[in-house]
Parts: sequence; structure tokens; C-alpha cells
Amino acid sequence: MQKLFDYVKNAAADMVALETLLTSHPALAPENGGQGEIEKARALVEWLKSQGVQDSQIQEYDAPDSRVESKIRPNVVVTVPGESDDYAIWVMTHLDVVPVGELKLWNTDPWKVVEKDGKLYGRGVEDNQQGLVSGVFAALAFIKNGIKPAHTVKLLFMADEEVGSKYGMMWLLHNTGIFRKNDIYLIPDGGDPAGETIEVAEKNILWLKVHVKGLQCHGSRPDQGNNACTAACELSLSLHRLEKHFDKKNSLFEPDYSTFQPTMRYGNVAGVNIIPGEDTFCMDCRILPCYSLNQVLEQVELCCAEIEKKYGVEVCYETLQMSESPATPVDSPVVKKLARAIKSVHGLDARTIGIGGGTVGAELRREGIPCVVWSTMDECAHMPNEYCIIENIQKDAETLVALFADKD
Repeated sequence: MQKLFDYVKNAAADMVALETLLTSHPALAPENGGQGEIEKARALVEWLKSQGVQDSQIQEYDAPDSRVESKIRPNVVVTVPGESDDYAIWVMTHLDVVPVGELKLWNTDPWKVVEKDGKLYGRGVEDNQQGLVSGVFAALAFIKNGIKPAHTVKLLFMADEEVGSKYGMMWLLHNTGIFRKNDIYLIPDGGDPAGETIEVAEKNILWLKVHVKGLQCHGSRPDQGNNACTAACELSLSLHRLEKHFDKKNSLFEPDYSTFQPTMRYGNVAGVNIIPGEDTFCMDCRILPCYSLNQVLEQVELCCAEIEKKYGVEVCYETLQMSESPATPVDSPVVKKLARAIKSVHGLDARTIGIGGGTVGAELRREGIPCVVWSTMDECAHMPNEYCIIENIQKDAETLVALFADKD
């Protein structure tokens, strides 16, 4: 064990180098104006080979996607054979990142890693490259030292997590047979600064795009039209008030209640003196698992019908995302093994939580596969000046080393 930990302890410079390499390949989905993850995946595979990973240990599962030049979205699995293959331990990370947003809010070039005061700055360094690098170096600790992990280790680098996982986790679940239900699944894509929370449940997610149609007219004669903006504003508040209807609380989550929040609004008219005849807005709803999305949609329909009647408008909506999943049992093997590793390496008593954000964990849990989300991070994903702490990469790699070495 000391050899394994020493390798991780002395690998900080190499961790920074890998983060730098990965960040230099912007892996943006075509929805965000990019060409997907192919260049980043190729760079990672070549780097892994340079570190001693054999061709036979690398399997590629390419999802077809005609929208990108390569015509594929890459999903890569690296296998490190263990003393036993009765079950495997998976570390699942994603290659894609979100756009940089408003560039002027960045203090540095988001595609070039900058190291300062023990932190790495750049798009993707935390989400999800921190977990990726921790997993890679925990596995390399065994490979470099010629030591077999107690059980087979599998590192998954997947596509498309940021915009729905259609070409990543969902494609893998529906088109391959690589996941065994008795395997251990860890997703280092969320956490807390101490690394003591293990996420076992996610709120159900409902994204709505709501379109209200009235009648456009001149700003001075609202009596000749039907202001779609007024109706849309009231409808967004009506949907927001569903927080009062679905009012149960669950201390596993923070916040501990269901949220219904108006978010993005689309442009409607081009002048201040024009009454809009159409207005479109979006809702981001995060609902406690005790409520089904069908229950929620029934109330959404009632809200829409009420606004139609009150304002004489037409309302239609589409669901941009719907996701609901059961929780991972708190006494499942993955929770116990991870908690034991955290305790043995860092002396922390881990606790289980639920989150409002979405991860690929929901996809696995829907298929009856228990999994957890865990990492040590400040959670600055998607923000300008995204960063990760180098020490956290090492700490999490140490925890994973202990997890991989656990014979139970």
C-alpha cells in the first residue's frame, strides 16, 4: 500500500500535465457548436499508452452521430485486471465540457490551464477532469508498481454527459452489455470540499419550454391585441408556485424541497413599442423523488389551462428533459466500500446525501444498478474561472487506491 500511495504523492506534476493536455482539446457537443469529444479521447488514449497501458486494455465503444465530422462520439473503457473478477470497480467520468460562457468574465484563457496557489484554472479542470485524473492515477499506481488490484478496475471515459447522455451512458446501456449489476459503480462528478458526502439519490428533473401565443399589436393600442408576454409572466409565476403544491421535504437533499424555477427567456419582439404576440420561456424543475413526473405534469396542464382561459391565449409546451430514478440503498456494497476507503485514508466519517443536480447516476439507477457520486471539490463547475485543487486530485486518487485494494 505504501508503494501505491507514494506513487500518487509524487505524481502531482504528471497530474497537472494530464489536466493541461485534456483542457487543450475543447470537447463541446454539437448542440454547443463543437465537434464532440473525439480529439480529446484520442489524446487521452495516446497518453495512457505512453504510461504503460496496453492496447489490449483499451476498448472503444463509438456511438454514431452524423452531426460531427468524425461521425462518432467516443466512449472508452480501460480495464486493469484484478486478482478477482467476481465483480469490477468502475470509475465513470465524462470527456465533454460546457461552453466557456461570457469570455470577459474569465481571468485566463479557459482552454489553457493556469496553475496558481495550488489550483488549476480552465474549462473542464473540475468538471469532469478532476475525477478522470484521480481515477487514472489510482489505476496507474497499480500498473506502474506491477501490483494487481483486489478486483478488476474499469475506467470509463464517456461522451455527451453535459447535454443528455444520448451518445454516452444511455447509448452504452442500450447497445452494449458491459455493465454487470453486481459491479461497483463510482461517479466522481460531484462532491464537497471535505470529500465526506456520498450522493445516493437525485431529485427528479423536468425541463420545460413553454410557448404562449396571443396577438401582436402596437404598444399604444393594447386593446387591439393580446399580450403574450403578460400571460407568459403570470404562467411562469403560476408554475413557480407549484413549490407550494408539492410541499413535502426531505433532509437528504439541499434544498430539502422541490423547486420550480423560471430560467431562460427567448426574444419576442424587436421594439419597445410592440405588444408581443408570442412569448417563450423555460422552467427548470427539480422534484423530490416522492413525486412522480406524471403527477407534476398534471398540475402543469392545469396551470396552462387556467392561463389560457384567463388571457385568451394558446399555451403549448415541450419537455426538454425528463429524468426520474430511485435511490441507491445506503447499505449497498458501493456505499459501504467507499465509506470504508474514505475512513481508512483520511479518517473521515462519510455521510449519504441527495442532490438536485443531474448525473449519469440516474441512468444507472433506472436500470436497477446501484451507484454513488463522490469527489472532493469546491463545485465550481460551469462557472467562469473554473478551477480544481491539485491536492484534491491526489487525495481522491489515494481514496481510490484504497478502494481498489479492498479485498472484501
